[in-house]
Amino acid sequence: MKNAIHYTKTDIIELFSSNFERHGIRLFVKREDQNHPFISGNKWWKLKYNLTEAQRQRKSTILTFGGAFSNHLYAMAAAARECGLKSIGIVRGEETNPLNPTLSFVREAGMELHYVSRAEYRNKTEPQFIESLHDRFGDFYLVPEGGTNDCAVKGCTEFGESLLREMEFDYLCLPVGTGGTMAGLLNAFKGAKKIIGFPVLKGADYLEDEIRKYAPLMNGALNHHYHFGGYAKTTSALAAFISQMDAEFRLPLDPVYTGKMMFGIMDLIQKSYFKRGLSILVLHTGGLQGKGQASSG
Repeated sequence: MKNAIHYTKTDIIELFSSNFERHGIRLFVKREDQNHPFISGNKWWKLKYNLTEAQRQRKSTILTFGGAFSNHLYAMAAAARECGLKSIGIVRGEETNPLNPTLSFVREAGMELHYVSRAEYRNKTEPQFIESLHDRFGDFYLVPEGGTNDCAVKGCTEFGESLLREMEFDYLCLPVGTGGTMAGLLNAFKGAKKIIGFPVLKGADYLEDEIRKYAPLMNGALNHHYHFGGYAKTTSALAAFISQMDAEFRLPLDPVYTGKMMFGIMDLIQKSYFKRGLSILVLHTGGLQGKGQASSG
């Protein structure tokens, strides 16, 4: 069994614009989308110690959960293949053919897909439901939806510590799904840097409590105003913004996570939310396989 997934060190780039100059802001992007061709962005850090733990426990199969557009399933399938592990994905909702690009890749990477109803999926953390999965699939190492657990937070804390060594900045901004990455960064920064998370789900007020489970010092902020209707939902305005960012800065974004975050950052800059003289570091969390897959609404 292979020991680790490959990692490529990524760059921090600065974006230049007269708008930033006008507001006295410097904007940098950590291109973690380039750390691995398939296990990109924060997913690499969230899966690193989960894979190590699965191998320590001598598990040959990893089981996890996700929706039809899940970056997590995409990364998990690739990571399991790279480490010589079998993978099983419990997918929310009915199977729809032809498969979208994310699920097509997942299946091609060797992940066995098992679809459950949305009602069943809501039981994904219940012991009885987990036991039924063991009855069906046998022994496995369980990774929760989005990959957030103690192992994931440990990896994201390590990543946050590396950012502190890499450059000086005032704010760090990132998209938020389950909150594990933000929790790890909060633990790493220990209040020394300000963090703004941009939840991509509608009605995600519960996220602060979820983050506190792993980061008791919850001194970051969650901005819930840029979800564009909810997970994997988009609008023509968001699509146009993503195209503009690519044309102006050659910065590829996806409509599920990074596009929404960057739209929020640009809007806050325009509204003079950030004081003059500050530097903002943006975490590009990957997910570019999601480009073009979000639905309008």
